[in-house]
Amino acid sequence: MSYNFDTVVDRRSTGSVKFDIRHDLLPLWVADMDFPLPDEILSVIKKRVDHGIFGYTMTGPSYWKALDSWCSREYGYNVKPSEWVTVPGVVYSLSIAIRAVTEPSDAVLIEQPVYYPFSQVVKDNGRNLIVAPLCFNKGRYTRDLYAFEKAIRENNVKAFILCSPHNPVGRVWSGDELLLVAEICRRYGVTVIADEIHCDFIRPGIKFTSFATLCDEYKEKLILCTAPSKTFNLAGLQVSNIWIPNPEIREKFKKENRANGYNEINTLGMTAAETCYTFGKPWLTELKAYLEGNIAYVRSFLSENMPKVNLVESEGTYLLWLDFHGTGLSNEEMKDKVENKAKLWLDHGDMFGQGGQLFERINIACPRSTLEQAMKQLYEAFK
Repeated sequence: MSYNFDTVVDRRSTGSVKFDIRHDLLPLWVADMDFPLPDEILSVIKKRVDHGIFGYTMTGPSYWKALDSWCSREYGYNVKPSEWVTVPGVVYSLSIAIRAVTEPSDAVLIEQPVYYPFSQVVKDNGRNLIVAPLCFNKGRYTRDLYAFEKAIRENNVKAFILCSPHNPVGRVWSGDELLLVAEICRRYGVTVIADEIHCDFIRPGIKFTSFATLCDEYKEKLILCTAPSKTFNLAGLQVSNIWIPNPEIREKFKKENRANGYNEINTLGMTAAETCYTFGKPWLTELKAYLEGNIAYVRSFLSENMPKVNLVESEGTYLLWLDFHGTGLSNEEMKDKVENKAKLWLDHGDMFGQGGQLFERINIACPRSTLEQAMKQLYEAFK
């Protein structure tokens, strides 16, 4: 490899959410990677810093050219700058989108277990949260389309937040699966708010289909949320790109955004995003190969040492979903062992909603030695 992903970087005392809240636990929870960006990207960001002036900044032609090049090559669609809105983050965009396309007390649908801010932004904005639980059978997650449609019909759902690829269960929804969902939403006039933030981490042999590549009739009520924050670990630089092809919905989104008084993205975030989309492909390719090795390590370790803990085979993301049902423990007993015996900070499955009990989400985007230490501590606590 041209890049070294084995080096452990000390992130403590940097204001890191991942490392500086608790120092007594080994953190593999929040979706934030422990790998520094390569020199070819950092040098451009440093050059912008050396300029020394950080006034109000707007995206220009080079930014949109970089994004268009990435999206056309990686996902199969082109970028028209007039149809896009830049905002500081995807969760922020979810909140803005909900307010743009629904009214207070309207129903918003999510599929649990799912990324927990989904339910938070629905409730915090005074909307009615509706859950269509995913089905877990023989180690694989699917959706019950009958239950999905019934939830929309009986609750007069106005918006659906799609997680694609799905966090935390790791499903990458196929084109056929997305078409079925899109048709149901179109039939009932439901706006699809698609969170595709993990779309650059697709496992070998799996094909990612962006909602943006479906038929035009399914884009009339679409808000597509994208960002370089997971791909290149830029969450702290606050930049996301939101595609809203319908001009009426786009203007409502912009109005809600203006109401928040946040109309410019972070200056360094803009520079970093453009640079990563321009020069970051070789680094990302090697990173994904390294993560494959981490996944293989976890799979082998559990099989050989902890056969009662099952790895739910992921199709995407750098987050693994571990099933502890075979241990015979209660949910609270499992959580106690992970946190207080193993001294690990993972994301407990129940925080992701219905169907999350007796699961743990672990972030494997870290040096192999860190992951080995974590699995050793897990084994010692459960043996």
